[in-house]
Amino acid sequence: MSEITPHGEGHGSHEAGAPVPLGHLPVAEVPHQPRQADLSPRWNRRAQRQVAAMFMLSVLCVVLFVAAYVGIDKSTTVYIPVFGETSASNIALGLTFGLGILFIGTAAIQWAKKLMSDVEVVQERHAMASSPEESAEAAAGYERGRDESGFAKFKMIRRTMVGALVLFPIPLVVMLKDLWIPTPAEQGKSPAEILSTTLWTKGSRIVSDGTYAPVKPEDLPVGGLISAVPADLEEVEHIQGNLNARGKAAIILVRMDPDEIRSQQGEGWDYQGILAYSKICTHVGCPIALYEQRTHHLLCPCHQSTFDLADSGNVVFGPAARRMPQLPIGVDDEGYLVATSDFAEPVGPSFWERG
Repeated sequence: MSEITPHGEGHGSHEAGAPVPLGHLPVAEVPHQPRQADLSPRWNRRAQRQVAAMFMLSVLCVVLFVAAYVGIDKSTTVYIPVFGETSASNIALGLTFGLGILFIGTAAIQWAKKLMSDVEVVQERHAMASSPEESAEAAAGYERGRDESGFAKFKMIRRTMVGALVLFPIPLVVMLKDLWIPTPAEQGKSPAEILSTTLWTKGSRIVSDGTYAPVKPEDLPVGGLISAVPADLEEVEHIQGNLNARGKAAIILVRMDPDEIRSQQGEGWDYQGILAYSKICTHVGCPIALYEQRTHHLLCPCHQSTFDLADSGNVVFGPAARRMPQLPIGVDDEGYLVATSDFAEPVGPSFWERG
């Protein structure tokens, strides 16, 4: 295990095929080729300018990223061969962010290849445990490497690199500005207000999710369940361009014998045994539709939180900390199910401003 038999011709005093102790393998004698940046001050300055230019290009990409994020409408599209119509915002953000990373990486490689120390060192293998002398030598090598990298010497590179690295996280922070596109009705509202309200208002007609067909009480038998949304959801999603409105407004309708309803979150919030609850689990926001007719329990498939829909949607098992919000419902003049108001409490998991 401690010897290696090299193949081919021997080097130095070792004969072909003879065992060579580990740590004493022959090293090919290749003459060192100095770099142009080591021989010519002009080439050295040129290399410095190249590295600094790449760091500056990274800074420019960050600025362009922010400009694209703020200035390009998310509904704007561009045609790209093969891919077809694509979001102009996504293309601009992806290119500027990717090129920013590329320029920082390329600058670091060019710096190492053209300007850092070019001294070739042969290090023999040794035991895993280091002696105090070796540890001191390693520390000295670290200090020497820091000096040879030229970090303190090349001021232009140091300044541009620091600028590039300081500005590079800005795109990540900028994207946290708004985690969704607010609807016109949500403009100017705080996150707590937006998270606490949904599309449901007094008189909002309840329609089946997917078909958008209005629902009458006779459409839902005892023990049945329907996933439903407000009638204006499709129009709002088209304007808003995402699924946030659906996530907050999605509900389930269940019907049970009115005598089996033990409690509700409000007086008369059901209609002939039909109850409407949010479809979003109050634990981490998973959609729920696993309903057990006999016990009236609603099971979340993600972490098995269980809610009793016959008892105000209270938690009976699992990690959820609060009950499922109930939507008060009734019927309109045409006999279709409608909401009589919005939810009385925020839907989905708890958030920082809920209190």
